[in-house]
Amino acid sequence: MHRLAVLGSPIEHSKSPTLHRAAYAQLGLDWQYTAIDLDRPRLPAFLDTRDESWRGLSLTMPLKQDVLPLLDDVDQVAVQAGAANTVLFDGPTLRGFNTDVGGIVRTLGEHGLDSVHRGLLIGGGATAASALIAMAQLGAAHVRVLVRRPGAASPLQALGTSLGLAVDEAPIADLATADGADLVVSTVPGGTDLGVAASDALARHAVLLDAAYDPWPSRLAAPWLATGGTVVHGLGMLLHQALLQVRVFVNGDQHSPLDDEDAVLAVMRESLS
Repeated sequence: MHRLAVLGSPIEHSKSPTLHRAAYAQLGLDWQYTAIDLDRPRLPAFLDTRDESWRGLSLTMPLKQDVLPLLDDVDQVAVQAGAANTVLFDGPTLRGFNTDVGGIVRTLGEHGLDSVHRGLLIGGGATAASALIAMAQLGAAHVRVLVRRPGAASPLQALGTSLGLAVDEAPIADLATADGADLVVSTVPGGTDLGVAASDALARHAVLLDAAYDPWPSRLAAPWLATGGTVVHGLGMLLHQALLQVRVFVNGDQHSPLDDEDAVLAVMRESLS
């Protein structure tokens, strides 16, 4: 029996065990997937002491960044994002992947958004980096990053240059007058009070993907919904990044579909209801 787990601290809120257990049951695999509370200092020793029964790990922040120097092989998206949310035990080799980017692209596609020209990004952390890469994959030419602390978007501006799109920084207060974006992605915790509401024009015309899913609706999503705007629930990103993780753990590659993948996705989605 293979063993897998999601790591983080705190971790008791994680829905990953529910999603993954549903997938492996559908696939007929007797695999064990648990949640383990683990902080940053204990990560190296944890990786070093896994035996051959271990197949993989899902990682939450801040472990997504801390794990990179501990890996033997890292996929291109994880290198770009500076974060790996997935670790595969491939014999003696530790392989890292980023499925957050694919999760964003896939959930937006489900809601009919398969191209972006101008994006707006709220927050400047590792999830924001994944969102920026997703926007680039969807064709964005320009992304504005709203942050509270001046200079916080500098790493994202450098990433944008490497991706071939223009990234500029603005204060979070600009959300009140922002307009012209096709897509807004918020990467701040759901209970965060931004101190400002989105402009009605932005809420009416742009799709909002709020990476947070608890509490729901978030403080940003609630007024967006009230204006009749389109909001993509953060659980969609979680669902699709988890499906890509299952691909990694089963097939060794996030781009290789599972057998009867539609059925696997369906039971994973049902497990969240």
